[in-house]
Amino acid sequence: MTALLSTQTAAAAEGPGDGPGTPGAVDRITAVKKVDARIQDLTVLSSAMGASIPVRVILPKGWDKASGVTYPVLYMLHGGEDDYTSWTRETDVEELAKDANVIVVMPDGGKAGYYSDWYAGTPRWETFHTTELVRLMEQEYHAGPARAIVGLSMGGFGALNYAGRHPGMFRYAAAMSSYVDLNDPVVRLTLALGTGLAGIDVKQVWGDPVANAAVWQAHNPAAMPGAFRGTRVHLSAGNGLPGPLDQGRPLDVLLVGAVAESALPESIRKFSTALRSRGVAVTTHLYGPGTHSWPYWQRELHSIWPTIMTSLR
Repeated sequence: MTALLSTQTAAAAEGPGDGPGTPGAVDRITAVKKVDARIQDLTVLSSAMGASIPVRVILPKGWDKASGVTYPVLYMLHGGEDDYTSWTRETDVEELAKDANVIVVMPDGGKAGYYSDWYAGTPRWETFHTTELVRLMEQEYHAGPARAIVGLSMGGFGALNYAGRHPGMFRYAAAMSSYVDLNDPVVRLTLALGTGLAGIDVKQVWGDPVANAAVWQAHNPAAMPGAFRGTRVHLSAGNGLPGPLDQGRPLDVLLVGAVAESALPESIRKFSTALRSRGVAVTTHLYGPGTHSWPYWQRELHSIWPTIMTSLR
């Protein structure tokens, strides 16, 4: 990634009584760091989160705030134990987007945020991403109503969760190596282990799986296939076995990537069948050997990029 070139203040500094979590605080961009000619890192003061959240954006060539021209938007969500820099750090998305007349928005989603407004009350990632950030991008960056969303692993779940819970908001949603059914016993075990390692209880996210089953189902893509009508959906995953892009990678890394990926293909098949039965335009790429890792997500991003761009026209 190009080194940080400069920093500029986008708004007045937070004053007394006007900081994160203050009742009545106005959501706004408080700072902008220019990473290179087209990438900016924003600091967004969010009343939903009660904190300032980083967001990375890639601007189209010729973008000018004063022009008033609106642009389609591609939202890209990162996976667990990662952050808003991951897509530009691990893929060539900036190069891919150089001739695309779209704004690419890559918000932070927390190490284990699960792209939800938590049952425990905070954090409120969904409100931040789908309400506050969308509004700020429209107001400050001339983002238009044509939107697509792409995510991997936890971020792929986030892409499906947001598209299903906000019908019509996104024209295209892609989930790479992502769990799609919160009722799947393997998924529940994985979530329990993952949240435990992160020092949280999954009940904080969606409540008790039995007592608060309605909350779980309200965030379960597999439980709402009809909500995706009007959105093109793409689902992809490997089967966990080392594949052509795993050569030379450490054995311990391969094992982690194998376990995470191996349970996904069957649930994706079932979900895609349910989507088609509801009239949803869905494509799948179950590519066989391949682990839960960036080389496969980079390849998949290149594969779906033309369709993303077509959907935003």
